[in-house]
Amino acid sequence: MDDSLFSSYLDKPSIFKNKNILTSNYIPDKIAHREEQIKQLASIVAPALRSYSPNNAFVFGTVGTGKTISAHFVMNELLTAAKKNKTVPIKTIYINCKMKKVADTEYRLFARLLKEFDCVVPDTGLPTDVLYRKFFELIDKQEQIIILVLDEIDALVSKVGDEFLYNLTRINTDLTKAHLAIIGITNDLSFTDALDARVKSSLGEEEIIFPPYNALQLRDILMERAAAGFNDGVLEESVINKCAALAAQEHGDARRAIDLLRVAGEVAEREHETKISEKHVDIAEQRIDLDRVTESVKTQPRQSQAVLYAIIKADSDKLGSLLTGDVFDKYKEICTNNGLKILTQRRISDLIAELDMLGIIHTKVISHGRYGRSREISLAIEGTVLDNVKKILFDRFGE
Repeated sequence: MDDSLFSSYLDKPSIFKNKNILTSNYIPDKIAHREEQIKQLASIVAPALRSYSPNNAFVFGTVGTGKTISAHFVMNELLTAAKKNKTVPIKTIYINCKMKKVADTEYRLFARLLKEFDCVVPDTGLPTDVLYRKFFELIDKQEQIIILVLDEIDALVSKVGDEFLYNLTRINTDLTKAHLAIIGITNDLSFTDALDARVKSSLGEEEIIFPPYNALQLRDILMERAAAGFNDGVLEESVINKCAALAAQEHGDARRAIDLLRVAGEVAEREHETKISEKHVDIAEQRIDLDRVTESVKTQPRQSQAVLYAIIKADSDKLGSLLTGDVFDKYKEICTNNGLKILTQRRISDLIAELDMLGIIHTKVISHGRYGRSREISLAIEGTVLDNVKKILFDRFGE
């Protein structure tokens, strides 16, 4: 093929110096405004350097507050210190429990753990207790300390229960050579409240809270990333301020701030512009919101998708406020037409609450005095995002 198709891209200098630095999974040498939390986590795992088993810990905080990146940073520093000081072998394992087909079931979790020790098991077919026993035998072959970081741990517990956590926390009572410590990371600040009493007791966890970043802190983070990620002179001064302000409105989400900055750069580069301006941030925000919402809708369980489609259809039929009963009527029609089991109205209320938490809809409880209360529902998405969601759901359920 004639290379002229890409010559305009290759001949023009790039806006980016190193785009990888402008991704949320990049781990910098220093993590700004998380020094206290990093010190806390480091003090919890430090006993491993003297061959003692660290305590279990839970790391709490909303999306984009630096939990995962800080955990990776501390684990990397721990392994460096262990290598330098020739301690008992330390192994750190990071697993995201929300990753589909990786660790979203108890079986897959233990299959992944075994893979870390070069033991491959079939995707399905073995009893879970066989995998657990294999894992136990493998890790206890030698003296070692294993620190297991379970990110999005609430997603797995809500799906399969907390029995696997109990088994993992009790493992140390039977191990003779190895020690296992668990660090759970969750966006759900009330996660431990719902755990079984024996699980909470066996965890004996320490807690670290990651508060949301404010706009000034986000600006500092973006300034550091921009200096290393972009070429000199390509950023208008107001761009970083705007990205920081927008992300501060989203519960202080640093991940969103970094994504906005990177995507704004990509938009400018595609438009063959040499500077990134606020208009590119506006386009980036629309693009990210579209991707976030459509991906969220695609990955929802079928029942949740049916409820959302019912809300969209009821919203287009009704001029006034939309109530749970209106949604339930449409939901039953969709289930009947698609051979889907009809859930109770109470369960539908739970699914509506979950869609509200995802930011796809808004709900508001209205008091009618002695006549009780009702919940008003409205869509939180519009324009191109709504059109895309409608298409996804129409392809799944039809008219």
